Amino acid sequence: MSAYLLRRLLLVVPTLFGIILINFAVAQFAPGGPVQQVLAEIRTGANQSLGRAAGSGEGDTRAPRTQDGNSTYRGARGLDPAVVAEIERAFGFDKPAHERFWIMLSGYLRFDLGRSLFRDRPVWELVIEKMPVSISLGLWSTLIIYLVSIPLGIRKAVRDGSRFDVWTSAAVLVGYAIPGFLFAVMLVVLFAGGSFLQWFPLRGLATSGSEAWPFWQRAADYAWHMALPTLALVIGGFAGLTMLTKNAFLDEIGKQYVLTARAKGAGESRVLYGHVFRNAMLLIVAGFPAAFIGILFTGALLVEIIFSLDGLGLLGFEAAIRRDYPVMFGTLYVFTLLGLVMQIVSDVCYTLVDPRIDFEARR
Repeated sequence: MSAYLLRRLLLVVPTLFGIILINFAVAQFAPGGPVQQVLAEIRTGANQSLGRAAGSGEGDTRAPRTQDGNSTYRGARGLDPAVVAEIERAFGFDKPAHERFWIMLSGYLRFDLGRSLFRDRPVWELVIEKMPVSISLGLWSTLIIYLVSIPLGIRKAVRDGSRFDVWTSAAVLVGYAIPGFLFAVMLVVLFAGGSFLQWFPLRGLATSGSEAWPFWQRAADYAWHMALPTLALVIGGFAGLTMLTKNAFLDEIGKQYVLTARAKGAGESRVLYGHVFRNAMLLIVAGFPAAFIGILFTGALLVEIIFSLDGLGLLGFEAAIRRDYPVMFGTLYVFTLLGLVMQIVSDVCYTLVDPRIDFEARR
């Protein structure tokens, strides 16, 4: 097992390098980089100032012109090249792309993710600040999905083909067919001050001024704020895990060792939870780390935006819109590294759940 883990850890390096390289190369061809956005904001601000001066009627609002009739107004003929060069130097774009890439990688080797271009704060500081919100959503959503889906899947396997199995399958698949963000919008309309009821808050994870409340009151307030976002993430996660649990149990129930246990007089509960459960739960339990990472970093983006939760999803969305490259690539580096490590943790979980699994024996 140690040799296998060493190989997997060594593969993390080229995999991480390839992912960052591809995304960095794609970003170079994307229009509207950070320098272009700053220049556009400067031009827009200059044009608005000129418009306000024209509207106030103060002085001659016409742009000054040279003897040949050309406008000398900076916003009309473009910014001073020295100003553009200074902005490029401040953002690091005075260097070629390959040099910027190696500088970024050298920082990542020291776990230095750089500073945000528009927030003027270290990327690590932003990530740590936003992490509690995303961890709250991912953790509670994953736990609820597992706590509901596993008993439901076992029940469906035991009563395979019954009315209970049919209507629960229909309900689960309907929930799976509704995107999480669409369900979040529906929850807002119904229960968060939309067209019907206002039972739940719409913004944040705590009420303003709740820091002075007793612990139990703050915990209740936290659960009140988390209810709708968690439900929006959970509703689409039941189907896959429920059906996986059901199929895993059905596969194990039909095996010879189950028939032998029943022939020896073992009760149904003893057969189901003493023999079948451990083998059937192998894939489900071992996949928990990957499932948590998936919900934490991929499923919460639109839900965070809809419920105005200042988490990692909203941070990444705003960084992509503003082309805040240090935040974009810094969070990509952290999430990718964490995802690759969680895959290795999942393999370790396989061996812990079932010691018969030997990755060294695989060719």
